[in-house]
Amino acid sequence: MSFREDRLSKFTIAVLACGFWLSAANAYAQSPFGPKGDLAIGFGTIEAPSSSSANGDHVPQTQAGGLYSNFTVDFLLHHNFGVGGEVAWRWGRNLYLGYEPFRPIFYDINGVYAPRLGKKVGLQLSAGIGAESIRFYSGQYVCSFVTCTDYVSSNHFMGHLGAGLKIYAHGNFFIRPEADLYLIHNNVDFAGSYATHVGASLGYSF
Repeated sequence: MSFREDRLSKFTIAVLACGFWLSAANAYAQSPFGPKGDLAIGFGTIEAPSSSSANGDHVPQTQAGGLYSNFTVDFLLHHNFGVGGEVAWRWGRNLYLGYEPFRPIFYDINGVYAPRLGKKVGLQLSAGIGAESIRFYSGQYVCSFVTCTDYVSSNHFMGHLGAGLKIYAHGNFFIRPEADLYLIHNNVDFAGSYATHVGASLGYSF
């Protein structure tokens, strides 16, 4: 797959995901029985231990930097408490130890606490579990009966803590500055066992 095709594929996935989430939001909005919740798409970056800070079994390679996209969805099931999920991935590939392309992807499911602080402001706190999936691209395709891939994945269990401040700019549309802490188990492929995602999302409450 060429670089242009790779970027086009990611853009297509993002557009389809946006359409799916917006359709779901409209369906819940039309239903008197649907729970309240949020849908959001955001952009940010990752802060993580530097290569020079690696110790023990950790490889001197940082995860920091790069542009990340993230999709989040949450449903409030009882007053201000609910559940939610998020996925965040790096748009461009980074180089592992200077030669092998790789891309981190973070998934998590959470318990959510989302009280309103005022008419135009809401707080969102989340805590849960998930996984980090690092895709290492070899440049050679391996095919199964279902699909062909040019990467292998290194997967690690992780804990997640998140916080965001929802600022309602127009109606149910909000801007949410946010930060997420990933506590990654046995993340010896990199310099440290944690990473921090910082950014902002544009969302809709339904």
